Amino acid sequence: MADAVLSHRWQITDFGRQHLQHAELPIPQPGPGQILVRVEAASLNYRDLMITDNAYGWTPPLPFVPGSDLAGTVLAVGDGVTRWRGGDRVISTFMAGWIDGAMPPDAFALGGPGPGTLASHVLLDAQWAVAAPQTLSAAQASTLPCAALTAWFALAEQGSLRAGQTVLIHGTGGVALFGLQFARMHGAQAIVVSGAGDKRDKALAMGASHVLARDSDWPAAVRELTGGRGADHVLETVGGANLGRSLQALAQGGRLSVIGVLAGGEIRGSAYDAIRSRATIQGLSVGHRRALEDMVRAIDANALQPVVAAEYHSDQVPEAFAHLEHGAFGKVVVRF
Repeated sequence: MADAVLSHRWQITDFGRQHLQHAELPIPQPGPGQILVRVEAASLNYRDLMITDNAYGWTPPLPFVPGSDLAGTVLAVGDGVTRWRGGDRVISTFMAGWIDGAMPPDAFALGGPGPGTLASHVLLDAQWAVAAPQTLSAAQASTLPCAALTAWFALAEQGSLRAGQTVLIHGTGGVALFGLQFARMHGAQAIVVSGAGDKRDKALAMGASHVLARDSDWPAAVRELTGGRGADHVLETVGGANLGRSLQALAQGGRLSVIGVLAGGEIRGSAYDAIRSRATIQGLSVGHRRALEDMVRAIDANALQPVVAAEYHSDQVPEAFAHLEHGAFGKVVVRF
């Protein structure tokens, strides 16, 4: 059934990346309704770093395998599974149990509290996977379940993004760069705010209409660049006081998607700015499986190429986490 005797995985037995350790276990067997996936690539999210360091607000049971995103091949299926068969290329869904519509109360994320993906073999419920894009490598496809779907859900699924609109994007991480690519795909202009000059240059090369320095008066610049109107959509990946400044840059009837908490978990800003702009402020918890399937079709149809900052071999997971912590332009991927 499988192509190896043992499954290899990375786990923590105590909190902190210094406790990441490699382990070998027998390859698991799929039970009823499950699939066994041979992992070819797993991408890292900042959330994985926070959970590993026990800084996420949720304490995982130990030992714990981090990681929520994978791309791989189905090796075997359990009883009753008709959705997949051996040899199918798949990617994971981030929110297990959320198929469409409103998120059910019993849905949960992979990589905490659901199973982690930094392993050579992973058991998934057959409903927790979708067909991988035909146009992407495994490393590229592994970047989609969390970062790409978050940007897609904010802009295309919930935001009804359309040509001619303006998207304000904070940073140059995975969600931000997918937001830039999806904005261009829909004929919208993207304005990127970043603290690093070299990353601003790269964002311009990717097609950003404008790039602004983090320490500048970027809310005023956004209004000037849009003829006083402001941004129709904001991907707010910083949080804290930055959210209040994003409200100042928002157009009438604009949508601000709260995605990240790099500057703190508190929402700080002026209610007057929210009232003035008739703002819709929405928290994002990635998205459902149907939206992921829609996004995969759009990626294939438009030949979108995810930005992979670096690929690390499966014996270099500590180095991959260090790269993630120091800030990456795009996604950090581990190959198995």
